[in-house]
Parts: sequence; structure tokens; C-alpha cells
Amino acid sequence: MTEDAAYWQDRLAALADKHGVVGASLAIQHGAQVVTAATGVLNLATGHPVTPDTLFQVGSITKVWTATLVMQLVDDGLLDLDGPVVSYLPDFRVADAEVARTLTIRQLLTHTSGIDGDFFPDFGRGDDALPRYVEAMASLRQVHPPGAIMSYTNSGFVLLGHLVARLRGTTWEAALRERLLTPLGIPHAGTFAEEALLQATATGHLYDATTGVTVTPVWAGHRSVGPSGALFAKATDLLAFAQLHLSGGVSKDGVRLLSEESVAAMQHPEIDVKTGRPGTSQGLGWALETWGGQRVFGHGGQTTGNLADLVVLPDAGLAISITTNGGREPGELLSDILSEVALALAGVEKPKPLTPPISPVTVDPSRYVGRYSCEGFQVDIVETDGGALQLDLSVSDQLADLMVPAMTLELIAVDEEVMLGRVAGLDHTYPCVFFDLDGDRYLHGAGRAFRRRLQA
Repeated sequence: MTEDAAYWQDRLAALADKHGVVGASLAIQHGAQVVTAATGVLNLATGHPVTPDTLFQVGSITKVWTATLVMQLVDDGLLDLDGPVVSYLPDFRVADAEVARTLTIRQLLTHTSGIDGDFFPDFGRGDDALPRYVEAMASLRQVHPPGAIMSYTNSGFVLLGHLVARLRGTTWEAALRERLLTPLGIPHAGTFAEEALLQATATGHLYDATTGVTVTPVWAGHRSVGPSGALFAKATDLLAFAQLHLSGGVSKDGVRLLSEESVAAMQHPEIDVKTGRPGTSQGLGWALETWGGQRVFGHGGQTTGNLADLVVLPDAGLAISITTNGGREPGELLSDILSEVALALAGVEKPKPLTPPISPVTVDPSRYVGRYSCEGFQVDIVETDGGALQLDLSVSDQLADLMVPAMTLELIAVDEEVMLGRVAGLDHTYPCVFFDLDGDRYLHGAGRAFRRRLQA
């Protein structure tokens, strides 16, 4: 419909204002044409404006870069996706000895390992940060049996980053720079705060209903978890990476960085994801969806006070990246701009979020009430005095230090399996899917599986 830069500049600014977002950068590639837009400020304390050259933390979008480094190892004959991790890392351990013996690279890439994932210890800034993290994984338990379901696993991607470093004989950061950042022509992107300080970089912002929007007091995660979320980059840098996966593994300069076979494998659905609606699956690193009959691959990312997304519609030759540094409703901004771009340039409607049913659905509270948990999180489902269901989420000290908030959600049943969690005063809802597996009761929300440990 329109690839006019002024149009998207106006839309980005209007939506950022509507949703109270501090700063945002948008980059769109449609065929050979690239359009950029930017709005807001880098930091409320300084007021410097965001431009298309501003660097943002992109959080877990880093995982797809780590996955690409892994697939380069496959291309070089150094790695078998279905080989056990211990074939390459003999000292690898988790709490379940059988899992440690049999866990595969593919299960790590698809978030199906079942290993507790939200584990964020700080092992300092030395080159031994990843080896020490992997050693500490020996205490991590299983949330579910390997291969059974998809449950988001940060620890699994740290392990993959360590594997890349070990097989390349360098650090994960050096491998990332040598094998992706430099050949893609984006040397200004990086992972260390001191690298970001040399450039115009956005800082995160947090929102509280009482205090409003404030500058985050922390930069990002520790070096020990870098492969799962340390990258900072421009919105246009994410397009360069997307183009690599749109062009069959060849950079814009014609350099092959990944085989066509590996590119296709990463975009192949490996397992369905429990989101409460069909069409969502997990590939090797990429999150996969279907919008209006068209396939979509991409990944979102979040660090303290920052939110980003990268979405690719390959059949339309369309890639969209949006980076933000927080505010009142950054998630709503991302959803709105992605919807508008996809409709305007690909004629495709982004699936709308699930909404509460018009007529209330009655459920038996005893099927849901109880304590569910995984590493870093505890979820208590309780029945209120009025008979409604409520979800109380608490977080570990590690996550609290990273400013991950505890929250309380009102639960609204869509059917007997799916509920929507809503924070009082906000329109955004969180799908929660309840199911049974091997005799255990589970809750799946925010991409993660939580097993019921105690039943009321």
C-alpha cells in the first residue's frame, strides 16, 4: 500500500505517543527497498533524540544469532544436531543424569530440553563466565521430559553459546563478531556495555502505575548469560540478519555464511507451541507462525526496560524490526506497528490476541488451583472470595535484581484449557494454557511450562 518513509514516521510517532513509549526505532525491508523511522528519546534523563542509527538492546533476538552460529558448525561438519551434547562437552551435567547423557543439540535449539531455563547467576566478566555457568547447570532440574513440549529455556542457549566457543576455540562474543557481525557489515553492534557507550545507545525505562516511567537502574544481564540475550544493535542491523535468512544464507555482499539447507532447517516447524490457538510452532531458533495463510518467522526480545521484535514474511519479501526502550505499553506499540506494516505491505492480517468470551465460561476451580513452578518463577493459582481465579506470580532474587516484576493477574476462562490473565487497569492479556502430561498438571504461559508442585 505505501512504502513512504514519512507515512511510517508519522505512524510510529503517533503510536508511541498513544502507548506512552519513551523511544522507538522502526526498520522495514520490502524487496530491495528499506524504510526507517524513529521517535522519542534515548533516555528521559538526557532527552537526546532517537534516530535510525540508535543502538537498542534486542534481548532474546540474540538467540537466533546463537542458533545461526550453531548451524554454521553443522555446515562445517563439526556438529550433529541429533548428537548428544556430552559428545562435544563431556563434562556437561544437569540434575537428571539420564537427561545429561541423552540431551541433543536439536532439543536445545527448539526449547524442548525441559531443563529449568530462567537461571541467571553472575560469574563475572572473565572469559570463564560461560564455562562456570555450564558447570553450575549441574543443579538444574527438569520441568518436563525432553522432547515432550516446548518451554522457553534461556539456560539451553547459554549452553549452545558455550558449545560454539568450545568448538571454535574462542569466546562466544568473538565468534559472533567474526562470523556474523563483521561479514554482515554491522561492526557497531555488540554485546558489552563499554562498546555501547562509544555510540548513541538507548537506555531502558520501567513503568509503574504509581511512579510512572523511570530510567532503569541496570544495564542488562551478566556476561554468563550473553548467548541468550546480550546483543545490542540498530533496527536496520536486524534487517541485515533477516536478509541473510531470506537470501538462503548469503550476505548482501554475496558471501555465503550459512548453507541453504541450514537456512531451510531453521525455518522448519519442529514442535507446536501451546499458545491457545493453532499456527504457532518452534523451529531451530526461529519462532514460527502463520498470518493469513502466509508463513512467518521471527523472534522477540526483552531486557530490563527494553522490548524489540523481528518479524519476517518470506513469501512477501518483507522484514520488519522494531526496537523500543520501554514506557507504559511498549508491547502494544510493537503489536500495532507490526499489524499495520504487514497489512499495508503484504496484505496480511496479523492474528488478533485472544479476547475474553462474551458469555462467561464456568470452570471447576479445583482443576487449576495450586502452586506451579520452574526455575526463577513461582505461580500460585488461588480462588478468591468471590469465586474467581487469580494468578500470583513471584520471582527469584536473581530475576528481581534484573527488575523482572512480580504480578497479580485476574484469570478469565476462554474454555476449559485456555485462560487469559489480565492486570488490573491494563488492556493487555496473557494467554495461559492448562494441560496434563505424564500424570502431572501444567500451566504454559509466556512461552514457559510450569509444573504443579502443590495442589490446594
